[in-house]
Amino acid sequence: MTTDFHVRQARAADAPVLARLRWEFKQEDHAGDPSAPVRSMKEAEQWIRERLDSRRWLAWVVESGGEICGHVFLHLIERVPEPYEDNTPVGYVTNFYVAPSQRNRGFGAALLDALRLHAQHHGMDTLIVWPSERSVPLYQRAGFQPPVELLEAG
Repeated sequence: MTTDFHVRQARAADAPVLARLRWEFKQEDHAGDPSAPVRSMKEAEQWIRERLDSRRWLAWVVESGGEICGHVFLHLIERVPEPYEDNTPVGYVTNFYVAPSQRNRGFGAALLDALRLHAQHHGMDTLIVWPSERSVPLYQRAGFQPPVELLEAG
């Protein structure tokens, strides 16, 4: 594991790089699929910029050698007000990616650590994720467990 990296909260100005990494991430998921994308990277860039500006979505990036090489996003899901409990949002963890050339260097764990520290500091007691089969072990190492009280409709 290396220590020549830095994790920080993403800014709206990072949107072009985050959109490019998002496209790389999804292309990796769809390797061998010759179909053309249904939206442009510019649309993703605008979407990311608007969401980060609104602060309803947060993201963390990992930088190595002065370049962003990974990210993780957190969407804050509001809960209906309740008279007897604090209404801290639920956090939806998504779009977690580290460039293939930078994997196995501790970057993913560091991104999840930063996200979890933020959630803890802001009183979020629930973080949810829909992991890929390949990412389940990483999330489990970070303390994520299968839900006890979640139902899902198909």
